[in-house]
Amino acid sequence: MKKIIILTILLSSILFAANNKKESIAEKQLRIQMEKEKKYSKEQKFYQGKNYDLKAAEINLDSLSSIPDDDEEDDFDMDDVY
Repeated sequence: MKKIIILTILLSSILFAANNKKESIAEKQLRIQMEKEKKYSKEQKFYQGKNYDLKAAEINLDSLSSIPDDDEEDDFDMDDVY
């Protein structure tokens, strides 16, 4: 009778430990997902661009005409390499 009680207590403690381990794994996965969500929300704020003024980086199309064309870059000869 004592052996059955001891065996029952032992099995229940093993099952309890296994259950706690599963919960800790679930909590760890939940924490990882929460970190990913924080990163995603931060990236979304950047991509929406509400807080950024990008007009200074725009190209003035009138200034492009003053840039000379360099035709020598297109003249590539493989013999010059060797």
